[in-house]
Amino acid sequence: MKTRVSTRRQLLAQAARSGALLSLLGFLTPSFGADTPPHDASLIVFMSDFGTLDDAVAICKGVMKSIAPHSEIIDLTHQVTPYSIADGARMLGRTAQYYPSGTVFVAVVDPGVGTRRKSIILKTRRSQYFVLPDNGLATEVADRDGVEGVREITNPRWLLTGSSSTTFHGRDVFSPVAAHIARGDDWTQAGPTLATYVRLDVPRAHLEPVGIRGMVVALDGSYGNLVTNVSGDAFRELGYELGDSVRVQLGSTTLSVPFQRTFGEVAPGRPLLFVDSRGMVSLAINQGNFAQQYRVTPPVALVIPRK
Repeated sequence: MKTRVSTRRQLLAQAARSGALLSLLGFLTPSFGADTPPHDASLIVFMSDFGTLDDAVAICKGVMKSIAPHSEIIDLTHQVTPYSIADGARMLGRTAQYYPSGTVFVAVVDPGVGTRRKSIILKTRRSQYFVLPDNGLATEVADRDGVEGVREITNPRWLLTGSSSTTFHGRDVFSPVAAHIARGDDWTQAGPTLATYVRLDVPRAHLEPVGIRGMVVALDGSYGNLVTNVSGDAFRELGYELGDSVRVQLGSTTLSVPFQRTFGEVAPGRPLLFVDSRGMVSLAINQGNFAQQYRVTPPVALVIPRK
């Protein structure tokens, strides 16, 4: 028995020495436990107006995964209204606040692809990265979170090797650059610092003595609810309380709708005004489509008088 125990100890000691030697020589593959993530474990959030009918989105994801295979790619949406930079900027601004620092956002709504418009990386003061065309897409994120720095993408080593399309920068520029950042490469190596970047002129609501003037800026997906730029706080300054009837002017159409907390507080098929999950005034029809019924196509002027 004593000989058998000694032999086992000798074998374990020999295995330990061999493992240490192989580790020193670099022959052992490192394993990543729960507390030691891979170097390229950052989140990539991908938004575009590509749609999902063809292979564009899958191709871009393939490029990202080839460079940063351990990164997780989350689809924000690929149904941005085609060419609508304002819609893309609004969705980025609305979504980025729910993601952690270090997240890399790829945003491709790019009607100027192939022209002299720049490709940039914008880093916010929350340490999130936005890889996108310099066309105003970063406006609402920058306004809320502040900007730490902006770089123009010029380094050819950061682009997709062997591709130089003038019409698919989502594949050739934005996807590889996002993946380089996600895997831990120094974002300042992508290109030179930019002192300025393109900003959108975002319409703001105005509180006046007679009421508030704002805009219907978008629709809430396929539901047809109206997304406005009037905050719930500004609306409450008009004096309305839950249950009140509110007179609303939408372009040339005027109607009265009840102010309620949620859809089910009116009968199916009936309209209401409410403060949505973003804290903004919205108009909807319970189990219906407000935009279709009232023929509203954003942008549309909105006026709400004081109570």
